[in-house]
Amino acid sequence: MASSKNKPTQRELDILQILWRLGPSTVRQVHEALNQLENAKKVGYTTTLKFMQLMHEKGFLSREMDGQSHIYTPTISEQENVSRVLGKIVDTTFKGSTMKLVMQLLGNKKTSKKELKEIREFLDDLENQEEDA
Repeated sequence: MASSKNKPTQRELDILQILWRLGPSTVRQVHEALNQLENAKKVGYTTTLKFMQLMHEKGFLSREMDGQSHIYTPTISEQENVSRVLGKIVDTTFKGSTMKLVMQLLGNKKTSKKELKEIREFLDDLENQEEDA
């Protein structure tokens, strides 16, 4: 498991996102998907291989042999990563206040009526869960 001190670089995050979408994959599969990303710098196969080997050493990926190939799998789920990153942002930027984060997000971006409706429903559900507990 990746240490909580380690956080993925942007390229490592790109690789994790590919693996979360594709599931366990070879370096070749990840390399092909990586070079199809918009706005991403194209990289050679050996660069992708080196990144994935380093990610394995850092604990971001596990790997198993399948014939001649290594199959890589993320050691953290996408949801766990989002929770960890957001938790750190809330703690460091918003002094632990989730409300300040939400207010900042809603105030900085045009939120559609549909999104606001879904947010209200989500908040109602949370409130109902607290009442039931």
